[in-house]
Amino acid sequence: MYVLYEVSAYGAVGDGKTNDAPAIQAAIDDCEANGGGTVILESGKVYYSDSIELKKNVELHLMKGSVLRATSDINGYIRPCKMVNDPKTALVGNPVTGKPSFVFIYGYEADGCSITGEGTIDGNCYAFVERKSEYYVTGNFYPRPTVIYIEKSNHISFRNISVINAPFWTLHPAGCNDVLISEIRILNPLDVANSDGIDPDHCSNVRILGCHIQCADDCICLKTTNGNSEYGPTENVVIANCTLTSTSAAIKIGTEGVGDFRNITVDNCIISKSNRGLSIQIRDGGNVENVTFSNCTIETRRFCSDWWGTAEPVTITCFRRDKNTVAGHVKNIKYFNVACKGENGVLIYSSPENPIENVVFENCGVHMEKTSKWDCGMYDLRPCIDYGIEKEANSAFFIRNAKNIRIEKTSVTWGGKPYEHYKHALDGKNIEGLELCRNLFLPSCENTDIIKTENVTFIG
Repeated sequence: MYVLYEVSAYGAVGDGKTNDAPAIQAAIDDCEANGGGTVILESGKVYYSDSIELKKNVELHLMKGSVLRATSDINGYIRPCKMVNDPKTALVGNPVTGKPSFVFIYGYEADGCSITGEGTIDGNCYAFVERKSEYYVTGNFYPRPTVIYIEKSNHISFRNISVINAPFWTLHPAGCNDVLISEIRILNPLDVANSDGIDPDHCSNVRILGCHIQCADDCICLKTTNGNSEYGPTENVVIANCTLTSTSAAIKIGTEGVGDFRNITVDNCIISKSNRGLSIQIRDGGNVENVTFSNCTIETRRFCSDWWGTAEPVTITCFRRDKNTVAGHVKNIKYFNVACKGENGVLIYSSPENPIENVVFENCGVHMEKTSKWDCGMYDLRPCIDYGIEKEANSAFFIRNAKNIRIEKTSVTWGGKPYEHYKHALDGKNIEGLELCRNLFLPSCENTDIIKTENVTFIG
């Protein structure tokens, strides 16, 4: 017989003040001991809680109208990693080098676990941050608590829940196989730095479907972190039917990438009011191959100079993170039916010794128009050791150090004023094999070279 484990039967109060962690954990432990089942958080209650640990074959179900709120006491968190703010191990652009230092909902070897229901998980972010400017807040220790971290667990699911107010990464599966993330909402304040939405890390066979995410950092970011380097690549990933708003990148591969990324499909997503749209940023030894983006609509704008990115709707960059790092290789990337509207254009840029290879744009559109108060005329290559903010006129396609680039049946337009920083439909340098097929370039300002190239060999 299938048994439901109501946390109120274990003494949970749900008044928003009492620490209900012992009662919730007791229900989870009993559920696992009896072979699995569903632990219920009832409607109309706020469960204030220290960290809890999910177990094998346990479904944590938040009924509609229930809230599970994380403690404001840092001593109440599970600590998979003891490292906090260690300057000896910090890397350029990546202070996070271990597993999460603090976790609210934790699972390890918890095969078959799930979090479901239409209730809300509240990460209580403002207990751990302080305002640095009118545009963002951050904390005085790093990394701050991760809301959900599930490690080395297979056949896991997250369905229908809402997660709000993450103080750091929101949902972080690591070393997991067969991960389903379906129709969840992540609603983080757009000024809380590092509040990533979903970060599959060294995971395989991942489906992220029908989600709505807004956060102050990457909405969906595929990673292969150094802290979880004992696990395999991030591969066989489907992201579809999502709506996304980010102050960083809406969908990103990297920057933490010591392992490989391969076989990734992104389809039918809408990105709005974001600092960047679709981004591949390789800074470590991992390689990226076989990635397809299709049927996406992207709208970008700059938020402020503190965020990486200058409103590029599509970005592929590959550089060394620091003097001890050799970046991996990026190849076989395709964009079909992608419509871009923003303050900047497509950026493809790598170091000369490691060109990005085999990139296709087909049936795409790039419209550039200034909409924010922040400066144009630049590209952001951070984080890396050799490059930073490059002052260049913005082009619909800005390409440096690449091989076999095909742009077919793609339109380029720009409008609004001023356009002094919009100079070229395509600005290419050091490209071996550039193919332009049946494109429509309609820049609307005078004294402009539509196509500017240097050291480029054309195909066709």
